[in-house]
Amino acid sequence: MYRLLRAPLRPVTYSRWLHLCVPLLLLAIWMFVNPRWPWMPLLIVIPFGFVPWVRLAEGLQAQFLLTPHDRDRTDSVIGTAPSARWGDRWRTLLWLETRLVVAGVAMFATVVLPVMTVELVAIALGQPLTADPALPFTPTRWAAVLLAPVPLVVLVVVVVLLGEMITAIARRLLGPSAAERLSALEARTEQLLERTRIARELHDSIGHALTVAVVQAGAARAAGDPDFTDRALNAIEETGRAALEDLERVLLVLRESAQPPSQRPTLAEADRLLESARASGAAVDARLTGALEKLPGPVTREGYRILQEALTNVLRHCGPVPVRVRVEMATDRLDLEVTNPLPQRPTFTSGGGSGLRGMRERAALLGGEAETGPYEGGWRVFARLPLDRIR
Repeated sequence: MYRLLRAPLRPVTYSRWLHLCVPLLLLAIWMFVNPRWPWMPLLIVIPFGFVPWVRLAEGLQAQFLLTPHDRDRTDSVIGTAPSARWGDRWRTLLWLETRLVVAGVAMFATVVLPVMTVELVAIALGQPLTADPALPFTPTRWAAVLLAPVPLVVLVVVVVLLGEMITAIARRLLGPSAAERLSALEARTEQLLERTRIARELHDSIGHALTVAVVQAGAARAAGDPDFTDRALNAIEETGRAALEDLERVLLVLRESAQPPSQRPTLAEADRLLESARASGAAVDARLTGALEKLPGPVTREGYRILQEALTNVLRHCGPVPVRVRVEMATDRLDLEVTNPLPQRPTFTSGGGSGLRGMRERAALLGGEAETGPYEGGWRVFARLPLDRIR
């Protein structure tokens, strides 16, 4: 009841009424041409139901007039795509036929009910009715005064109910098919994965840069050596510049800029990470074997990020301690290992931390695996990334 009382104040009521009136143009033209066959428009629209772009036009019209509050949403319940399969064409045909029938009912109510109100007003004023009145009976003069607004109220109710009904039918017949819903779900999944990857990129890159800067600044203050301070400032500057480049690339992706993003770092550039860790005071023993520049793109990029996060964790939790780095490229896999001794009060946990979880997720996305945890009295990060699946 409240919805009916509020309906005359809602703009969507009138936009739905307009949608109901659009097919009346075809009905009115045909009634002018041949009123003896009022059902003929139902046959005329049959060929149009099989035209793919008709579904697109009907979907756009339904979105703007029936569900205007949903038209800017990507998950709208009314589709706006051409018919791709015969199932879509049959549903479009059924929609056109149903729309004509509902429009006929709306036309009858829109014409007859106001005429009834006019006739009741005429009776109340003592005017004679026409030879063919719309009223099913002739009330008394005082009864006509009381009944005059009733047809208009019924008209509002009919328009609201027909609008609700045609909207529900549109959602059913013009809604996305199973294939379209699957495509939309895949696109949404890809978008979420991309956002997750960007968040991981920011965590790895910016986190690494900030960790190096903090460690370098603390070491320079403790050392009190101008030469060491100068080296520390150079390392902070280089790391910060690299982080700014990564941040700019990620922001370009977020803005969906037409400019191509700069190339993501690869394991061929691992020396930059190793030198940054050494400049922070860590004694890095690195051995990189194999033609790393020939690694597949996904493997070399994700491998770089795993190595970066592993070194960042060492500096963040253990400080400038000896670190052993082994990167070996085999025929069918890439092995990456980073080990370091633990401090007296280690803050590593084998299961927690977004960085540790991110390394495992990166490896899993490539079909590999990553292990993090205590190893021979220290801490080890070990990742094995397959190459045959990527190629």
